[in-house]
Amino acid sequence: MGFQRIDHTADLCVVGGGLSGLCAAVAAARHGLKVVLMHDRPMLGGNASSEIRMWVCGAHGDNNRETGLLEELMMENQYRNPDKNYYIWDGILYGMAKREKRITLLLNCSCLDAAMKDGSIETVTGWQTTTQRYHSVRAGLFADCSGDSVLAPLTGAAFREGREARAEFGESIQPEHADSCTMGMSCMFQVEETREAQAFIPPDWAERITEEQLAHRKADLNSPLENFWYLELGGMRDTIGDTEEIRDELLPLAYGIWDYLKNSPQERENSRNWRLTWMGALPGKRESKRYEGPYIMNQNDVRSGGEFGDEVAYGGWSMDDHHPAGFRTDQEPTIYHKAPSPYGIPYRCLYSRNIPNLFFAGRNISVSHAALSSCRVMGTCAMLGQAVGTAAAIAAVEKCLPKDITERHITYLQDLLMDDDCFLPHLRRRVSSLCADAALEGDGCGLECLRDGIDRDRAGEVHAWVGGTGSRIWYAFAAPSHISRIRLVFDSDLNRRTLPWPENRMNRNMFHNRRLCYVPSHMPTTMLKRYRITACCPDGSRRTVVEEENNYLRLRKYAVDISDCTGLMLEPLETWGSEEVRIFAFEAE
Repeated sequence: MGFQRIDHTADLCVVGGGLSGLCAAVAAARHGLKVVLMHDRPMLGGNASSEIRMWVCGAHGDNNRETGLLEELMMENQYRNPDKNYYIWDGILYGMAKREKRITLLLNCSCLDAAMKDGSIETVTGWQTTTQRYHSVRAGLFADCSGDSVLAPLTGAAFREGREARAEFGESIQPEHADSCTMGMSCMFQVEETREAQAFIPPDWAERITEEQLAHRKADLNSPLENFWYLELGGMRDTIGDTEEIRDELLPLAYGIWDYLKNSPQERENSRNWRLTWMGALPGKRESKRYEGPYIMNQNDVRSGGEFGDEVAYGGWSMDDHHPAGFRTDQEPTIYHKAPSPYGIPYRCLYSRNIPNLFFAGRNISVSHAALSSCRVMGTCAMLGQAVGTAAAIAAVEKCLPKDITERHITYLQDLLMDDDCFLPHLRRRVSSLCADAALEGDGCGLECLRDGIDRDRAGEVHAWVGGTGSRIWYAFAAPSHISRIRLVFDSDLNRRTLPWPENRMNRNMFHNRRLCYVPSHMPTTMLKRYRITACCPDGSRRTVVEEENNYLRLRKYAVDISDCTGLMLEPLETWGSEEVRIFAFEAE
C-alpha cells in the first residue's frame, strides 16, 4: 500500500517553472529534447505569476529589451491581454508550455528527493499535492530553475549564501567581512482608483505604521509603477527556512501600509477613492542559495561589460542591492550601484562545478551577491533559461556533459541563440550564405540591414530596413536554389517602456495601480501585421509561399520546401498603426 509513483523518462528535467524554467523547457523542447517541467505551484511564472505579481524588469537603456522567448510572451500578452489581466497572463505562460508536445508539465509538484549514481543525478522525485502521487523523473540532464536551488541540498552541489567579503573578488560594494545577509522578500498588493469614496477597515492584526517609517518609502498611487516593492523583510534571516514566519510578518505590514494610506490624517484624502483589489500571500523572493559553477561572475565582470568568449546571455539592470533589514531599516531601502547596459554573462556560470549533469538558470546562477543584485531580474533570468535549454539540447545531441561543451559547441550555441532572436551584445549573428551572396533590391532605405546579422538598432546605429506598406523587397539568387526556411524579424519597439503616462501603458508587461485614466494597452504600432512572401520560379512565374494576415510576433520562422527558387519577394502590407515599416531581418536558407 501507499501512494502511487509515476515514472517518467526525459532528456532534460527542469525543476522550477518561473520564467527561467519555462524558457529553459521550451527552448530545449523546440530543439528536439523530451522535457519534464516540474513546478511546485498551480501556475507558471514564479515571481511574474498572478500569485506574486512582480513585473518583468530587465536591461536599462535604448534598444536593450530582452527578446527571444520572453518577447514572444510579451507580444502575445500585448495582443491578447490589453487590459493587463493577470489571469490571462497566467494562461499565456501556461499556453507556451502546453503547446510544446515534447514537454510533460507537472504542476503542483514539489521536488523532494534526488537519487545519485557515480556523482551524477539519476532521478528527481516530486510530490504532487493535487493527485497525492509521487512523480519520479529519470533524465540525462537536469536544470534547477527553482530560484531556491532545491537540488543543491539533495545532490551535494556546491553553493553559497549571503554576501562575500570585499577582498574575495575585490568588490568595492561588498562588506568588509562575509556574512549571511541577503536581499529580502516582499508581498505585493494591488489597488485601483474608483469614482467614489472607498472605506477600508483593517484587520485587528495589521501593523500600525507611522509617518517616520515611510521617510524613504513614499507611496505614489498616481504612478502605474507603484507596487510597494519596499515592503520587504527577511534579508537578515533564512530566506528559505524562515519563509513562513517572514510571510506572517509581511502580511500585517502590507495591510498596515494600506491602512495608513487610507486612514491616516496625512494620506486619507489622497487615497479617498482608492480600494484594495488584491493582496499577495506568497512572498516574492530576491535571493537565497546560489550555485557555484566553474566561474563565479562578480561586480568587476559586470562593471567591465562582461566580454566573455562564452557569452550566452546578458544583463543590464543596475546593481540594485537591497538593504538586508528591508522595511526595518531607517536608511534608503536600496542602493543603486551603476552597471553598464548591456554586459555579457558567460556559459561557465550556468552549470555546476561538481555535479556533472546539472545546469541552473535564474537568480541561483554562479555569481557573487554583488553581481546577483543586477542579474536577478526576470528579464535577465528568462534569457539565462533559454540559454540553458538550448545548451542542454546541444549536450544531449552530442552525448556530452555541460562541462564538455567545447569552443566549437559554444559557437554553435551562440548561433542558435541569436537565430532564436536572443541578443548577445558582443556578437553578430551569422547570415545564410544563400542570402549573403544574392542580389538584394527593393524600395525603401537600408536594404543591407536585412542581412547584416544585427536584429535591433544599436548605439545610435540603425539596423532596420525602413519603407512603407506597398513596398517590395526581393532577393535574386545566383542560381536556382532549394529553400527550406525563411526567417523574419520585425520591429516590436524595444523602447516602448519609455513612453510617458498615460501613454505609458506599455511600460511593463503588467500593472499594479490602476487609475481611472487607465487606457488599455495595444500592440506596438511598428509591428508588421500583414505581409506576403512570394517565390520566383525559373520560368519567371511567382507563387505565394507565406501569407500572414494577423501577425503579432517579432520573430517568425517558416519551414518551407521550395525547389528551383530563383528569388524571394517580401511585400509588407499593413502595420499595427505606424505609417513606417521597419524590418530587421529577411533571410532564407
